Amino acid sequence: MKIIIAPAKKMVVDTDTFGCEDTPKYLAQTQKILAELRQLSYIQAKTLWHCSDKLAQPNYDWLQRLDLTRQLTPALLAFSGIQYQYMAPDLFTTPALNYVRANLRILSGFYGILRPFDGIVPYRLEMQAKLPIAGKPNLYAFWQDSLYQALTPTIEPIVNLASQEYAKTIQPYLRPQQPFITVVFASLVAGKLKTKATLAKMARGEMVRFLAEHQATTIAAIKNFDHPDWLFSPTHSTPSEIVFIYQK
Repeated sequence: MKIIIAPAKKMVVDTDTFGCEDTPKYLAQTQKILAELRQLSYIQAKTLWHCSDKLAQPNYDWLQRLDLTRQLTPALLAFSGIQYQYMAPDLFTTPALNYVRANLRILSGFYGILRPFDGIVPYRLEMQAKLPIAGKPNLYAFWQDSLYQALTPTIEPIVNLASQEYAKTIQPYLRPQQPFITVVFASLVAGKLKTKATLAKMARGEMVRFLAEHQATTIAAIKNFDHPDWLFSPTHSTPSEIVFIYQK
């Protein structure tokens, strides 16, 4: 079983908590993306990033001196957005760390796909960014099925805890009959399911922690997520979606 999650925009450098164990599988492709990004003017980069000058300027300055081989942080710690804060990987037990090492993969527009202890540097690039690269119109076309190929060599179940933006890099390439289970965290509003981004990110992080702590190996184990704010809903779930309803 493989679990996929999205990256986070917020990143940190942490060279002390855990050591890096490997380099990203597609580092050569990342170098091509970096070279393309460095060709952008400041205005082009800001437009690509859809952010303010306050964020764009330091990111643009960092882009010019970014080194893919130095001051590396394990991917699991490098991303520090809401999902990762609630996952709290720095507090994992050794069995939990071994579990995510084997089962968890982080999808990335810049690096493609990352194992938890691949060494990376901070970057800003979403998968849906309209960046032409190597003759391809965008990152989806550039990466094609390579992320799926690196994710799993077998027809094993894939647990989707990523956003739609990143799940789209895997789902089109599934082998026939391969289970792809999306875990949905939603509120019931006027009888309809509504996903609230912040709550969903928090829950996805806590779900990774739950699966790691319980050494989950089956899809059925996901339904046992025992969080006071979330209740599994058999009524709203389907063979391809496991739905949890917010209880507050």
